[in-house]
Amino acid sequence: MKAKDIMTTPVVTITPDTSVREIAALLLERHISAVPVVESGRLVGLVSEGDLLHRHEIGTDRGWPARSWWLGLIRSEPGLAAEYVKSHARCACDIMTREVITVSEDAPIAEIATVLETHRIKRVPVLRGERLVGIVSRANLIQALAVRARPAKPPRATNDDSIRRQLLAELERQPWWRPSASNVIVTDGIVHYWGILDYDDQPDAARVAAENVPGVRKVEDHRMRIADLPSML
Repeated sequence: MKAKDIMTTPVVTITPDTSVREIAALLLERHISAVPVVESGRLVGLVSEGDLLHRHEIGTDRGWPARSWWLGLIRSEPGLAAEYVKSHARCACDIMTREVITVSEDAPIAEIATVLETHRIKRVPVLRGERLVGIVSRANLIQALAVRARPAKPPRATNDDSIRRQLLAELERQPWWRPSASNVIVTDGIVHYWGILDYDDQPDAARVAAENVPGVRKVEDHRMRIADLPSML
């Protein structure tokens, strides 16, 4: 799936001249947490709830401790002026985030998930060339998961050999699986793991891998952790 398959469209937008009051009303009315700023058809910024968090109208602007008058003659504190603009400006152009992270409409959703996680953001605008065509949010990714997670039909019954082949094919693609230290035996749909474990999280990973193979009825992990092995001394 790609961005164009899950994005929200058409996009609600504002202009650089939109007032802070109008932006707040729009976010509430549309039940959205951010809105793109567009000028002459081009994306120039984004205003989110975070940009409206510290405002003087509601008394949430940052209060700075009083300083000696003579210290003000020498230098000013960095960031104070920018904070003042953020809390007192009246239009989108002064409070918006200008460096907006975007993706193309053909971006795979795996790439989008990485972008959201890496940059700690909740949504990303989608561009076709330079034109804004949609927005993908974390909610859109969860919606895609909900659709894809629905089983199309009940898993078909299969034999033990088929289960073992499918499971080994999955395990051998995983970096945490060590075939030289573990073995898989399947009997009557029950998966048995034997061997040695390196880390405590490996049994859960192996169990999940097995549970995703059609026909598996149960998983039993008999492997021992290295720390629990009897000493050879």
